[in-house]
Amino acid sequence: MSADVSVVRTETVLASVVEGYRGTFAAQEPAREVGAVLPAGWEGVLFGFAVPLADLRPDGTPARDGIIPEIDLPRRMYAGETTEFLRPLHIGDEVVQTTRLGSVVEKHGSRGRLVFVDVEREYAVDGEPAIRSVWHDVFLEAADPDAPVRSPRTDADAVAAADWSDEVALDARQLFRFSALTFNTHLIHYDRAWARDVEGLPDLLVHGPLTRILLMDAARRQHPQREAARLDVRAIAPILVDRSVRVVGRDEGDRTVVTALDAADVVLATADITWRDS
Repeated sequence: MSADVSVVRTETVLASVVEGYRGTFAAQEPAREVGAVLPAGWEGVLFGFAVPLADLRPDGTPARDGIIPEIDLPRRMYAGETTEFLRPLHIGDEVVQTTRLGSVVEKHGSRGRLVFVDVEREYAVDGEPAIRSVWHDVFLEAADPDAPVRSPRTDADAVAAADWSDEVALDARQLFRFSALTFNTHLIHYDRAWARDVEGLPDLLVHGPLTRILLMDAARRQHPQREAARLDVRAIAPILVDRSVRVVGRDEGDRTVVTALDAADVVLATADITWRDS
């Protein structure tokens, strides 16, 4: 697949879709009507997967989406992103999304072969770019139950050094709703047998694309008058259903560094947010 191939889709930002996210994950925030600004990160509930059932891989992720070449590895994960917010989207806007293939890099690590794939997306309104994003996905070999367990990355000082903290725990109903909102059929988010027996996880996995919105939401609620210019996310360890996650933030001028940790101070994900106004 050539990097110059693109898929163009057009979608209106519907209040009903935005309310579906708000009512499930951000009920403390006010409802938003047509004309209201779409919070940074919430573009992640737009443009759900649009792949026929026949073009899905066994794990429910797209095999043929017109962008990413077919990759002969059975597992696919969100690894992070870099997103630039150039100007706000509004509810009611007609948005044109252009998706292209970025870099494709194959590596060999301690757990076998991996392929890192970048997906580039641009969201435009009236011909003017509003958001540019590069998402990082990784394709992996089948889970090996006999592989040695890697030592987790911990950060015992993150909570003590934080300027603010929040807590979140997501249940299976919320994971189902996010899958429904985004038409995400990855079995790892709703099929416990698949998550445990095939992916080697203790339970259902919280969506990486959902985690990135939740981290952005936590920082945005602490700084309601500020406008995000950039979001850099790294997914580090699995976030599992029904587990309490501490979200802590450290403010550094025009930046906020957000860390998600479990009860044992294991780092699950990080987000580095740059604000447009200081």
